[in-house]
Amino acid sequence: MTTPPNKGTTDQPLELLAKADIDAILESRHWDPFAVLGLHASGDRYIARCFLPGATEVTAQTLAGKEIGTLQQLDPAGIFAGEVSIRKLQPIRYHARNEGGEWVVIDPYSFGPVLGPMDDYYIRQGSHLRLFDKMGAHPMTLEGIDGFHFAVWAPNAKRVSVVGDFNAWDGRRHMMRLRRDTGIWEIFLPEIGPGHAYKYEIVGPDGALVPLKADPFARRSELRPANASVTTGQIDQKWEDEAHLKHWAEADARRQPISIYEVHAGSWQRQHGGGFLTWDELAERLIPYCVDMGFTHIEFLPISEFPFDPSWGYQTTGLYSPTARFGEPDGFARFVNGCHKVGIGVILDWVPAHFPTDAHGLGRFDGTALYEHEDPRQGFHPDWNTAIYNFGRAEVLSYLVNNALYWTEKFHLDGLRVDAVASMLYLDYSRKHGEWVPNEYGGNENLEAVRFLQTMNARVYAAHPGVLTIAEESTSWPKVSAPVHDGGLGFGFKWNMGFMHDTLQYLSREPVHRKFHHNDMTFGLLYAFTENFVLPLSHDEVVHGKGSLIAKMQGDDWQKFANLRAYYGFMWGYPGKKLLFMGQEFAQWQEWSEERALDWNLLEYPLHEGMRRLVRDLNGTYRRKAALHARDCEGDGFEWLIADDRENSVFAWLRKAPGEKPIAIVTNFTPVYRENYGVPLPAEGRWREILNTDAEIYGGSGKGNGGAVQAKRHGDGTITANITLPPLATLMLELDA
Repeated sequence: MTTPPNKGTTDQPLELLAKADIDAILESRHWDPFAVLGLHASGDRYIARCFLPGATEVTAQTLAGKEIGTLQQLDPAGIFAGEVSIRKLQPIRYHARNEGGEWVVIDPYSFGPVLGPMDDYYIRQGSHLRLFDKMGAHPMTLEGIDGFHFAVWAPNAKRVSVVGDFNAWDGRRHMMRLRRDTGIWEIFLPEIGPGHAYKYEIVGPDGALVPLKADPFARRSELRPANASVTTGQIDQKWEDEAHLKHWAEADARRQPISIYEVHAGSWQRQHGGGFLTWDELAERLIPYCVDMGFTHIEFLPISEFPFDPSWGYQTTGLYSPTARFGEPDGFARFVNGCHKVGIGVILDWVPAHFPTDAHGLGRFDGTALYEHEDPRQGFHPDWNTAIYNFGRAEVLSYLVNNALYWTEKFHLDGLRVDAVASMLYLDYSRKHGEWVPNEYGGNENLEAVRFLQTMNARVYAAHPGVLTIAEESTSWPKVSAPVHDGGLGFGFKWNMGFMHDTLQYLSREPVHRKFHHNDMTFGLLYAFTENFVLPLSHDEVVHGKGSLIAKMQGDDWQKFANLRAYYGFMWGYPGKKLLFMGQEFAQWQEWSEERALDWNLLEYPLHEGMRRLVRDLNGTYRRKAALHARDCEGDGFEWLIADDRENSVFAWLRKAPGEKPIAIVTNFTPVYRENYGVPLPAEGRWREILNTDAEIYGGSGKGNGGAVQAKRHGDGTITANITLPPLATLMLELDA
């Protein structure tokens, strides 16, 4: 604070506050409350003004408690003003009284702004990469006083106030300061601590009140059905994951074993009374389970705050706030730290494709289409009845990019799986002719969304090189997982939706008919190395009447299990990283529902326990054998051995990596037991059977090759091994050289 430059005479009466200003404050429509409330210089004198509803007497004091003046009541509603004996502008406090008692309030209007000109510059430019430390509600000490600083972007608002349980949700009490260059409103509220519910009360450009809004940058939220934001401290976590982060920062993820366990945190398991597990309870159960099962990563369906349980988190209203369903944000940090200590990565489903139109959310945030487009052909999603972000607006792009950086920095996340990328890339996605607006070149590509995705990926990988970004993209958009500098979108990986669709379609057919659809299983190899693929058997395949994976299989119960075991063996031997949705590792019969825990009691039955053991062993084999993972995304790691035996529905290929023993994968997708089946192999000698999905320990018939087969060279120079093919089974054979 500085002393006023001009001094005036001291014998003239001061105008304490104009009637128009008093009325504007009481009607909560004052456009600049900081210009009148707080401490102000008038010549060489100082006036203090405050609005303290309920007070009948007010004296002004220094922060140390020294009385500096008695204020005059200008309006019985609580407006006070008066000259104070003070030498310079500084924060002050008020001692207020009424018939019921007395209290002390530090004046928020006697503090200067917190954001600075460099913040304004980078925010206007759209290149501010620390917005999550500036926007929203943050604890801080200002002028020696502890409190919370609030900042929100609402450029078209006539007035914005912080309201909460600390001010009786009264929008007149804490009207904010507008930073005109950026449209950001801010205020420092002294003596506010963590744990307070708050929202923003906004008057739109038409003078009408907007429904109370949750903080777009809130880092904690109330438990639904309540939907206010909650003040919270910074993440207080002692991170013990240096070795884990260092490994992934230095590794080429394409050449690492990646096997992802996709989890809905609210229904993996439940408490005895049916309530959600806390993050600490999840850590006690889920982390050891994934370690035992051999998964390398846990991928959570969205955990940012959302109002409606059946949306599974894909209708998020709080992008920066871990949902209150499982406890405080620090609990999630502890969970991630616990995963990293045992070498498991954590990936979050991230949803920048759309946002719900709940009244407390981002929709028409300041009374205008701020985060979304005004034109519903661009700003409304017909599939989900949600709003679409205006990716072309610098502030919106910055909001989303900062959110990706926030999760990776503050919670040490290992990856972001980006939902519904295709819906962002195409302007005509799920729209008929005339329902969409072409781009500047007349095409259907959303060039602004492309720029957003490229910017997000470039910023995240620059700041955190060990992070994985994964696109759920269902079309043939080129170079999804190519670097931005090479014209790509910049993702690390892409879900192989074609693999999921084609193979499940094949497995749903009776084995006798599969020979007519042989190409369903071979077609994927035509494009398997055009992207860095993840093979997903995700939640999308076991909901909305599609049934569980085991229920999709053909035949009697034994054949269903054998089909699924053979399929898992096929998939774990196929090039690409692996993803399996929870419950499918032990062949849950029921379709998944977010309303209940998985059917863990099924593990009491041998076929289900056998399936779980198989998935565990597949993960272990995949991770131990570099030939199965080190060239997942490169064509030189794959070679067909048998691609055209449609009559027998048999497939065989070789997986290989430099300096590693090759591994042959052979799958028989019919229930016919075949002996002396000739398989060409690249080297003669003993090939050890390292995995057989028909083994009795997995619930199979126990048919096999006694642990090994012998490959022999023939007179024509070819090398083959006559092997036994168990019914509906996959074998993995490793050269025992």
